[in-house]
Amino acid sequence: MKLVWRSIYVGLLCLILSTEAFCLTPSKQIYDRQGVSMRGFLSEKNTYYRPVSLAEISPWLVAAVVAAEDKRFFTHEGVDGAAILRALWQNTKNGEVVSGASTITQQLVRAVEPRPKTVWGKAGEAWNALQLEQHKTKEEILEDYFNWLELGNLTQGVEAASLFYFGVNAADVSLAQAAFLAGLAKSPTYYNPLKHKTRAVKRQKYVLARMREEGFIDEELYQIALQEPLELRAVARPFEAPHFAQLLRPLIPMDTSDISSTLDHELQSYAQKIAQSHVRALSKDNVTNAAVVIVENNTGAVLAYVGSADFKDVKNQGQIDGARALRQPGSALKPFVYALAFERNLLTPASLLEDEDTFFEGGFRPHNYDESYHGWVPVRTALACSYNIPAVKTAEKTGTSALLSLLRQAGMTSLTKEPDFYGLGLSLGNGEVRLLDLTNAYASLARGGIYKPLLLSTRPEIYLQGSTKRILHETTAYLITHILMDNQARSGAFGLNSPLSVPFEMAAKTGTSKDYRDNFALAYTPRWTIGVWVGNFDATPMQKVSGITGAGPILHDLAIYVQQKYPSDPFVRPEGVTVATVCNESGLLAGPTCKHTHEDVFEKGHLPERCEGKHTQKTVAFELLSPSDKDVYKWDPAVAAGSQRLKWEARGCSEKYKWILDDKKYPSAQQTVWWPIQVGKHTLEVQCGSEKRQIKFEVLP
Repeated sequence: MKLVWRSIYVGLLCLILSTEAFCLTPSKQIYDRQGVSMRGFLSEKNTYYRPVSLAEISPWLVAAVVAAEDKRFFTHEGVDGAAILRALWQNTKNGEVVSGASTITQQLVRAVEPRPKTVWGKAGEAWNALQLEQHKTKEEILEDYFNWLELGNLTQGVEAASLFYFGVNAADVSLAQAAFLAGLAKSPTYYNPLKHKTRAVKRQKYVLARMREEGFIDEELYQIALQEPLELRAVARPFEAPHFAQLLRPLIPMDTSDISSTLDHELQSYAQKIAQSHVRALSKDNVTNAAVVIVENNTGAVLAYVGSADFKDVKNQGQIDGARALRQPGSALKPFVYALAFERNLLTPASLLEDEDTFFEGGFRPHNYDESYHGWVPVRTALACSYNIPAVKTAEKTGTSALLSLLRQAGMTSLTKEPDFYGLGLSLGNGEVRLLDLTNAYASLARGGIYKPLLLSTRPEIYLQGSTKRILHETTAYLITHILMDNQARSGAFGLNSPLSVPFEMAAKTGTSKDYRDNFALAYTPRWTIGVWVGNFDATPMQKVSGITGAGPILHDLAIYVQQKYPSDPFVRPEGVTVATVCNESGLLAGPTCKHTHEDVFEKGHLPERCEGKHTQKTVAFELLSPSDKDVYKWDPAVAAGSQRLKWEARGCSEKYKWILDDKKYPSAQQTVWWPIQVGKHTLEVQCGSEKRQIKFEVLP
């Protein structure tokens, strides 16, 4: 109880002694970068409050209020004795309260310090009004009054009410509108125009009549105001990007009511719609939620921020912010594992790593997503296809401490434990990170290795913690980017027509946590970066929904849309990067004896040695890797025919490969073939000299 009275006392003292019009902080209104209203927050009095100076209030409003509420306002000292006597006589005559005598000053005091309607309550109110008049001018009292006045439907002050009811500022209301607003002051509930417009209009006519009687308007203006149609707009209060608004609100300066955010309203709406539609489509696989973050790389501005599929979905905890929730990113951290190895000149994109069943320190024994091993593979393939064992071997080379340090520099500050807590499993995403931070870390790759704090408003001082800094060399970032945008390199795991395949240059990576509890998909171009999370806030696992099938399709649709709205140019190769021919078998620069070669990118100062024919790769037996015997596939009528291809892959042949399908020679001698699928039962054979391997598979209609 003491706290209540103390707050009342402090509030009244603030009103009396402050040079400011108000002690309340303004309610906050958030707009997108084009000025579209996105979200409003109430003041501490749970009202929409937008304070203005007296100069920003129409003279018609001043005249209307004075005429209707306190005609001797400019002559009394806070209490109107004549009005009190008149009210006593009228109330006694009628046997009930039919008239009040409160001045504007008294009404202001009552609004700040509500009192019981008793003799003592009225006496205290009158005393405080007299005191207030000693400390403030009439103009200051009017300004406070017009800002404090509650006019229904959560509007506080004439500015908020003018905007809500008529869509204009308080300075621009007409005579008719001013009389209408002034009429609401008597009882905002009884005269609520959204429920009782007839009452409100009747009260407006009374106010106009009082203005005419007191000489504020003449007969002509009176008649004009009566004939003016009153079109109530009842402006809708938008509730968009609620999670972003919650993130931004604490950062808005106390004295600020309007803030322009970095959001793009159209992009935000599209991202929300796409997240909802894909979550609905995945509901059969126990998927209930998704989150999206889209960043403009150059500035760090957040263009779209979707915290959940549906904020109002109580059943699926839609009010949790998935963009800031801590989740395990799975393979989404692998680009930083290899980036650190490139940075330390431990590996190149062409270096060979053996993907085999391996026990690491502490008995750690990771498995690949496809539950198979792929032998000696180049780093490019290992990262693009997201093989786990090569990534852990790379982390073993760099050390967990160095990897943890890089991830923290990239903004993943939620990784607060000691390196030993995570161990080598950190390379596979066993630490918890936020989608918001992870997306910005990928944006650092897009910027050529430069980290920037995320910007939330067009006011540059409103951003998330951190400072601009270089975390990777430009050449390192490009080598990682070149791998992540190599659709051919990832085709062995995801196919050529995966959701990560788009008709423009885009680097992309997915990640799936243990037991399918979370999956991520991230992508970037030089201009923008997208991060997507899919999963359940209660941490229940999805039904084998991976990054490529869960978050991937959302990412794909968003990428197509964002590229149309914010077109991005192709990546530019830095001066420090060159292209060289590599021996497939050794991962070294091709020598004269190398039969199978390909081109790859390298940092100019750290090219591999030249291959002299003494290959480091183990001898691999000739075998047909894909497809497997008795595999069954299905034609999808919803996908373009040219995009439906089956990967044939063999290995271990030092000569040309010979492919035979259904007893007919197929026109290819490559190790890998992408065959346009045909419905039916098929026999596939691959030959290497005198050796051959044969399997049978079927494509269903």
